[in-house]
Amino acid sequence: MLEQLEIIIKALSDKNRIRIIKMLQKKSLCVCEITAVLKLAASTVSQHLSILRDAGFIRDWKEGKWINYEINPEPSALVSNALMFIYLQIEEDETVKKDRIIIKNVNRLILCCK
Repeated sequence: MLEQLEIIIKALSDKNRIRIIKMLQKKSLCVCEITAVLKLAASTVSQHLSILRDAGFIRDWKEGKWINYEINPEPSALVSNALMFIYLQIEEDETVKKDRIIIKNVNRLILCCK
């Protein structure tokens, strides 16, 4: 259990990964959409997503040419508690509010076809 807790805490030790979790709590997104919000390189976003997936926070699935990411619908108890904490405590953060506005307007058909 301590090993899993360490992985979870390390996954949450980066503000961009927390921002990704907050975005995915609203809707599933592809790398291009997350990249547009965070304004980071796609490779950096992919690394963040990999860490979150390995910790059990998110899952991915392929849909056509896109790989979609979403909050894990069956997380462990530790991950579930961490997700609830993030959901309740960070909902009113200004950066999170701005991200929420941006994700409403991202269009993967435009972003991913550049």
